[in-house]
Amino acid sequence: MFVIAVSAMTPLTVVAGALPLGYGEVKEKGIPVAYVLVAAVLAIFTVGLVAMARHVPNRGAFYAYAAKGLTRPAGVGTAFIALLAYNAMQIGLYGAFGVAAHNAAAIFGLKVSWIVWALLAWAVIALLGLRQIDFNARILTVLVCAEVLIVLTLDLVMVAHPAGGSVSFDTLNPGLIASAGGVSLLVGAVAGMVGFEAPLVYAAEARDPRRTVARAIFMTLAVAAILYGGSAWAMSVVAGPEHIIDVAARYLNDLFFVLPDPFLPSAITDLARVFFATSLFAAMLAFHHTVARYALTVAREGVLPRSLARTRDDVPVAASMAQSALALVVLVVFAALVLNPTSDLFFFGTVSGGLGVLALMTIASYAVVRFFRRDAHGETRWRRAIAPWIATVFLTLMLLLSVAFFGDLLDSDNPFKVWSPPLAFLIVYLLGVWWGRRLRRDRPAVFAAIGSGLPPEEAPADPEIDHSE
Repeated sequence: MFVIAVSAMTPLTVVAGALPLGYGEVKEKGIPVAYVLVAAVLAIFTVGLVAMARHVPNRGAFYAYAAKGLTRPAGVGTAFIALLAYNAMQIGLYGAFGVAAHNAAAIFGLKVSWIVWALLAWAVIALLGLRQIDFNARILTVLVCAEVLIVLTLDLVMVAHPAGGSVSFDTLNPGLIASAGGVSLLVGAVAGMVGFEAPLVYAAEARDPRRTVARAIFMTLAVAAILYGGSAWAMSVVAGPEHIIDVAARYLNDLFFVLPDPFLPSAITDLARVFFATSLFAAMLAFHHTVARYALTVAREGVLPRSLARTRDDVPVAASMAQSALALVVLVVFAALVLNPTSDLFFFGTVSGGLGVLALMTIASYAVVRFFRRDAHGETRWRRAIAPWIATVFLTLMLLLSVAFFGDLLDSDNPFKVWSPPLAFLIVYLLGVWWGRRLRRDRPAVFAAIGSGLPPEEAPADPEIDHSE
């Protein structure tokens, strides 16, 4: 679970892609503080989730919390948001992988179009998606260890060669985020953390779900705080806090590789670029499994067609094949229309998907608050009230700011690009709520199973069903 979560967060992708944008485009120095602060707040958010997990039959996804803490129709709407958001992120990553693989192969004199690399990755992921998660976890472990090792290596090299001969801690000043620009850094940091919640989807496959899920999430957030915050600080050390913004503006696409390059053999820098491509592949594979298991659980309950619930040796083969088919269609369309793989597929897809996941977390935080308001369930005040409320306020603020400044996040004034993702998530949520109400009226057994993770015929009767839902 920990490896899958770290893979989904794509540490090297965030470090090499998002952090330079924060310095070079947002032009703020407080990036290290922003990532550490967001990791801390999401850890507080996790406190309430873990507490609620002790009392919710299905701990596998955010929608289960919404179904139990809010209403079952709200749970269905949340599930629909999740499927759209995670698909957007998974498919969007193919654009970045295609370009990264193209650049990595060019080092060895091999020049192949990005779409060829993307389709090759698609074929491999489609096959791996039909294998058991333990097998995939071994592959992800190797890839994650490689990218974390290269990030730490480059960080140490940068810190060992500070600008001016002395290490500066200026970018670690918390006061740097006390501005409008600083708030935008927090929004970007939340998007960079997407994937930390992946262990929730695999709770049913854990030996000890209550302990394993919490450990995996907290460990993932700790790694994110160290890698993201530490790497952002290391960049400012080698470039100099007073120069990092200008340097980043000149090297937006490869700042993380350019800064340590003078102090490293070229082979190490080339290897880092190769690992950049493998980190993207690891993220695509991790998100593929997340999407498949979301679809499996919702289909098993009867909310989606039961044909998607078909498994083989506990592998969600039908849901996996459906996700692969959708990704292939999108890739073919993008190739046919000759769209830009970086801006039109990767950036737009992942930023939009990040907005959806932020909406999921916000809904889940309200669900936790409402769940414990009805009954304390023996939990401490910190777990059932204080921590959930802190998380709810923070996530709500981040969601509102993200929607209000979504054009700035996308760096676009195209009305379709700016408004289509927020409207799409709102529409699928309302569609899910409508479908949940239809199920209450037409298929009460399915309605009762929503959020349980079980087929209607196996789901226990829930005396707490609010028929006003």
